[in-house]
Amino acid sequence: MSTAPAAARAVPTAASRALLVAFGLAAAVDLVSLLAGADLGHRIAKPLLMPLLAAYAVTLGAPKPLTAALLLGWGGDVLLLSDADPSFLLGMGSFAAGHVCYLVLFGRRRTSPILGALYAAALAGTVVLLWPDLPAELRIPVAGYSLLLAAMAYRASGLGLLAGLGGALFLLSDTLIATGVADWPQLPAPDFWVMLTYVAAQYLLTAGALRAMYGERRTTV
Repeated sequence: MSTAPAAARAVPTAASRALLVAFGLAAAVDLVSLLAGADLGHRIAKPLLMPLLAAYAVTLGAPKPLTAALLLGWGGDVLLLSDADPSFLLGMGSFAAGHVCYLVLFGRRRTSPILGALYAAALAGTVVLLWPDLPAELRIPVAGYSLLLAAMAYRASGLGLLAGLGGALFLLSDTLIATGVADWPQLPAPDFWVMLTYVAAQYLLTAGALRAMYGERRTTV
């Protein structure tokens, strides 16, 4: 079966460009709101981010696991707007399901064993350091989530530099959240840095996946 129609969907269109601009504007509003302490702006902009990015990806023929990962990220974003403990766990669960979707998307592409060892060391060191300062009821869930996140970040490198950087930034973003939960000293405007790294991570994972998909399909036309 010819893959020409599928490859054609990877060419940017007016709709895809408009959605990408809308995503960029929503990200800018969210980040500026966090810097300015404008909570309403953050609560309005944050839930728009992943649906806009997912819609952009869909216009370019995104595979279902990518779309699902972004929408599960949206679920996590919305849940984490609440400060309630159950919302935190549910949000972490939604993101965890998104990481599983990313792992399905990445498949069995070749990755560097040296990079894998570095991620394993970073994972072990982070969990060991955070463990005593995390609330007792969150230690096991955070450790399990961290393992899944590190696996996603490592496997993302198989899609190339963009996706690999996206995976690393996702790991950094969630590590910043974990240090806040552990009540470690934080950077000024900590939520800004969490969202900056998270938004960049999701965009780079999306761009990297679409680039890898488009290249593979183009070679088979």
